[in-house]
This record gives sequence, C-alpha cells and structure tokens, in this order.
Amino acid sequence: MKKEFDARTIVVVALLIVLALLPVYSVLSGDRFIVTLFTRILILGLAATSLNLILGYGGMMSFGHAVYLGIGGYAVGMLAHEGIYSGFVQWPVALVASALFALVIGALSLRTRGVYFIMITLAFAQMAYYVIAGLARYGGDDGLTIDKRSQFGILNLSNKITLYYICFALLLACIYLVWRLINSRFGMVVQGVRSNELRMRAIGFPTYRYRLVCFVIAGTICGLAGALLANHTDFVSPAMMYWTRSGDLIVMVVLGGMGSTFGPLIGAVALLVLEEALSGITEYWQIILGPLLLLVVLFARGGIDGLLAKVRAKVPA
Repeated sequence: MKKEFDARTIVVVALLIVLALLPVYSVLSGDRFIVTLFTRILILGLAATSLNLILGYGGMMSFGHAVYLGIGGYAVGMLAHEGIYSGFVQWPVALVASALFALVIGALSLRTRGVYFIMITLAFAQMAYYVIAGLARYGGDDGLTIDKRSQFGILNLSNKITLYYICFALLLACIYLVWRLINSRFGMVVQGVRSNELRMRAIGFPTYRYRLVCFVIAGTICGLAGALLANHTDFVSPAMMYWTRSGDLIVMVVLGGMGSTFGPLIGAVALLVLEEALSGITEYWQIILGPLLLLVVLFARGGIDGLLAKVRAKVPA
C-alpha cells in the first residue's frame, strides 16, 4: 500500500534538514563562506516571514517594511557605539523601537486603502532613511561599523556557527509564532478582514485594532531580524531601510508563496542562492534573474510553495 505525500512537505523537511546540518558540512569541507551566505538567508527569511504576516495573510501591501530592519540594526549599532554591548539591552531596545515605529505608521496608514496605504508606508520609510543618513555622529551616509557584537554571557556571537544556529532557532520560533497566530481566533479575523472587511465589521469585530496589532507584531519581528543582521555584518547603514530592500522582501514572499507558512523562507533561499550563483557567472546577472522571476509569477500563482503543493509523490506506507 502506498501513501501520498505532497512535494511541499518533502521539500520543506529536506530544506530544514539541510539548514540544520549546513554548519557541519562547512566544518568538514572547510567552506566558511557558505555559513556566512546562509546566515544572511536565514535573517532575510525571518524578515520576509514578518512581511508575509501582513501581506500574505492580512492583505496589507507595505512598501516600507525594511525600515524595521534598519531600526533594529541601528538600535544595536548606536548602543554599541555608546559602549553598551549587552544583548539583553540592545535587543529589547531594537524590538521596542521597531514596535513603536510600527504602531505610529500603522495607526496612520491603516486608515487608508490601496495605493494610499502603500505610499504612506513608503513615505515613512523614506523619512526614516533620510533621518538616519543625516546623523553624522553615527556615520551618516557612510554607515556605522560595530566593533563588538551583542554580548549574551556564554553565547559568543562572534563565532559564525553560534550566530548561525541562533538565527536558525529564532527563524523557526518566529515561523511557529506566525503559524499559531494565523490559526488562532486573531488570525482568522485578520484573514477575514483581508477577504471582506465590511462583513467583518458588520459581525462586530474591531477590524482596525486587529490589523494594527498584526502590523505591530510584523514590525517587531522584522526589528529582531535587523538586530541579527547588524551582528552578522558588524555594520549598519541607511541602505538597510531603503525602499529597494523592501522590494527584495516582497519578491521573496511572492516568489516563495504568499500566505504560506514556509513560503517566505523558500523564497529567500531561492532568490539569494540564485542571485549568488548568477553573479558568479556574469556581472549582468539581473538580466537572467528578472525573466526567471517573471516566469514564476506568471505560471506559479502561489509561488514555489503553491507549485510544490500541486505535485504529489507516492511512497510505500
């Protein structure tokens, strides 16, 4: 007797196993770069997961989501510049600052719809970008070098493998958190608002408050990704929050599959690995990458995750 498993489950399990064992391969092979590359992929996968919460499940197209990457990163960078290296101080500050900024943006932008919502989120992100770029004390346009990573006692973030596994664990924790939220009463309301807000309001749900809380949670998670990115690169710059970075996150979510649990991670891996591979072949790699992304959007409406869900493999029970 044979049992059916969809290819999506197989790919997700295989991907998680590969990610878990990747540092082992790095030590055995001596390839240190692969850990650096995939640490970045995990961090941006975390940021994409936070965007998927509001875009894929909530239907909120934020074109300034990368601003929280910058806020989280600069919270770590600024405190380190002032001689405060404790991660127990830096990371909570990064989370709180991201949450407060998301609260301000959400309180204003969520009163609008469509292109107006997109433009307000973009405008706030660009405002933050120019404010940070004008802070000469913290490097201005040139950015800020971080001389020492966040300190967590026995955890040594200067060790690449330790940082990798911290990023991996936090990514899995946030994916689980998003999954629990979406399958809770709160998540059902958020998804219902995306489908028909008028009906949800008529039932009696305070839709504005639900969407605002969802928006703040997404911004907070992305701020955590920013703190991780600052520790990974030992450097922060205004470019972290520029609108093109928000565009990258949107591409990851759409490529992997909006409204899917592991879609953003799949999209981050696919996009960044493809980008790395093509850039090693030609300096004009964007010319190749663009049409490939277009084909995925045209012929895989649910992204890679949706495409895999249609494929089923039979294995012995």
